[in-house]
Amino acid sequence: MKLYASPFTCAFAVRVALAEAGLDTPTHWVDLATKRAEDGTDLARLNPKAQVPTLVLDDRPVLTEVGAVLQYVGDQVPGRQLVPPSGSFERYRLQEWLSFIAGELHKTIGLLLISAPGFEPEGAGMPRRFALHLLPARFDHIARALSSGSFLMGAYFTVADAYLFNMLLWARYAEFDWSPWPEVGAYFDRLIARPAVAAVFAEDQELFRAARRR
Repeated sequence: MKLYASPFTCAFAVRVALAEAGLDTPTHWVDLATKRAEDGTDLARLNPKAQVPTLVLDDRPVLTEVGAVLQYVGDQVPGRQLVPPSGSFERYRLQEWLSFIAGELHKTIGLLLISAPGFEPEGAGMPRRFALHLLPARFDHIARALSSGSFLMGAYFTVADAYLFNMLLWARYAEFDWSPWPEVGAYFDRLIARPAVAAVFAEDQELFRAARRR
């Protein structure tokens, strides 16, 4: 099993899940401009969408889309409780969170990113205003969930937390102010203090800074 990823894309969540699962999975870094990985692979040959994360499995077809890849990773090490058991109500609750993050946060925070520092094309102001109009209700929902537990699913960390943390990193980079939701700030601090999360963050940060210097 190997992962094709780029720093601080949504592949970050998958890398966190792999680290939390204790899976030593090689990461091949992809230049998103050329769609080529450092090992010479043309990403489009593996994944016709030419997007990350792309998970190459040893004996199965390639798996794509962050929500699906996260659940697959979690299922590989059930003892870590990164995903609830298949068929349980809690598993559907996890899928509910993954869908919410993908549909309500990922796309909306993505609008903020096009007007983030260093990347502000002409006309980016309108998407940013639209995103800022939508996000408070989304953060209200997250804060309510976190008011009764340390993580989205309650007392234990799941792959949904890996995905949400990824989106909070994007929001922070795009200078979104989440101070009106102290539960979210405390949650962010708890997650970045986790050894697996901190290690992945440090590696992605180093690669991201190196790429910007080139």
